[in-house]
Amino acid sequence: MSQTLAPAFLGVERSILGRPWRARLDPAGEAMALALMQAEGLDNLLARILAGRGVGVSEAARYLDPSLRDLMPDPSTLTEMDAAVERMARAIETGEQIAIFGDYDVDGACSSALLIDYWRAAGAPEPFLHIPDRIFEGYGPNAEAIRALAERGATLLVTVDCGTVSHEPFQVGRALGLDVIVLDHHQAPPDLPQAIVVNPNRQDDLSGQGGLCAAGVVFLALAGLSRLLRGRGWWGAARPAPDLLAALDLVALATVADVAPLSGLNRAFVAKGLQVMRNRARPGLAALMDAARMDGPPRAYHLGFALGPRINAGGRIGDAGLGARLLTLSDTIEAAHIARELDRLNAERQGIEKQALEEAIAQAEAQIYKSNRLSCLVVEGSDWHPGVVGLVAARLKERFNIPSFAFALNGETGSGSGRSLNGVDIGKTVRRAVDLGLAVKGGGHAMAAGVTLLKDKLDDFRAFLNDALADAVEAARGADALVIDGVIAGRGVSLDLLRRVERAGPFGQGNPEPVFALAEQRLVDAAIVGENHVRARLRSGDGVAVDAIAFRVVGSPLGDALLRGRGELFHVAGRLSPNQFRGVERVETRIIDVARA
Repeated sequence: MSQTLAPAFLGVERSILGRPWRARLDPAGEAMALALMQAEGLDNLLARILAGRGVGVSEAARYLDPSLRDLMPDPSTLTEMDAAVERMARAIETGEQIAIFGDYDVDGACSSALLIDYWRAAGAPEPFLHIPDRIFEGYGPNAEAIRALAERGATLLVTVDCGTVSHEPFQVGRALGLDVIVLDHHQAPPDLPQAIVVNPNRQDDLSGQGGLCAAGVVFLALAGLSRLLRGRGWWGAARPAPDLLAALDLVALATVADVAPLSGLNRAFVAKGLQVMRNRARPGLAALMDAARMDGPPRAYHLGFALGPRINAGGRIGDAGLGARLLTLSDTIEAAHIARELDRLNAERQGIEKQALEEAIAQAEAQIYKSNRLSCLVVEGSDWHPGVVGLVAARLKERFNIPSFAFALNGETGSGSGRSLNGVDIGKTVRRAVDLGLAVKGGGHAMAAGVTLLKDKLDDFRAFLNDALADAVEAARGADALVIDGVIAGRGVSLDLLRRVERAGPFGQGNPEPVFALAEQRLVDAAIVGENHVRARLRSGDGVAVDAIAFRVVGSPLGDALLRGRGELFHVAGRLSPNQFRGVERVETRIIDVARA
């Protein structure tokens, strides 16, 4: 219900970050908020948040308490799901040896762990697990790994979060007697490999579940598998069916970390998964929460910014299989050991990323200076670690508000990763680049993509992206107002307000976290904390002081404005978040933009 042509919110036509501010609710949205207050008894703030996300009176109760019972589709609606479930059931019933090939990111780790836990509960042989090394094997199935799995005795290969475009490796597998099932979610070309491919983004799938991450697809597959095995009498007193609801902690973690849209089924996955996670019943996740020094109950924010990066750290610069192994452990001592190692690797990754990012920012600024019509940044480094290029691309996208790709060059080839803006589909564009011969391989989804190319094709790839994305980027920037949910006073920033806001969560991609404006705030003080954050103290006309923080802004226009603006009057836009310190919870305002009042 956002309105791009509405009057500027608080009169802000151009903020410090160069964005206009707009009210999220147009007149129709205001009317819907009033209807929600009257019909559902919601307070004004919560009603406005729901109305701003398109929630009507009839959906309000279900939105505030999303139910899997209401939102779970029949797994059979996904193309080839019945064939995949039948083949997996046969493997369990006959004691076949299965091999799992998972991607090296959080989604791949969670998807692999879901399958391993299920196979153990079903009394089947322990699956072989292979997570490829990012540097030496690259993304997706490869012939050498598949040969090794076949030689160990596997007869069924299940790939998770990869495999949709793996024609040649699967030909090798089939020649060795392996049947292959793909459980994936990445964008799919018309020509699929010879395998049972379950992917809601394949072009002939009409399930409407294209927003699922791979772990969501795996969860649906296991729901279908449980149903089939139950009908065949596999479960009983001696072998009870696994509790799939207890596995929602993994689905929630993968959904948030993979930036899947938090609407519909995904939102229910995350809401219920967070409830499961609070019980700390999975030793690996409990150990990781402790290693990440999480204080208080887990929230969606923690999944994306505390747990996810640590699981990813193994695949980025260490042992790619650490994350998946951690998530399947029952031994608390071993779980604590692996969690500490992932925490150490994450700290090491941050140092590697910092050095590469400094070089990338310099390249990006040079590209922006040279071009008046730039629609994509493409940067590269010969000594960058391939494990951090996705993070570098994400930082560039955040800093410059433009789709960004970063490449680690190694001899004649480069491996890269891209991140995009809402409304700009880089996954599809990368697939076109592969079809045109500009990249050796690549793919992904709308917001993120991976690419491998020859070094001498880098300039052609850069030119292609800038041309192919131009219209979409222009449209995205035209709609790039900062959308404000409402104004709050300094005395309104409280735990009570936060609790009311959180009823509309979990927030993330597709269900934006509410943004509030604090009008006419005097900037009392500002200082750098950590390496590149700015902590600020605000005081409003009612005399109330508000503690706030702006993350990763040192050296940016926002950071400069705060550090140089002591004593000035600002309108401040931010989000509310909980901050636990020594067991005491308080509210913190995360500044995302300011404008001089």
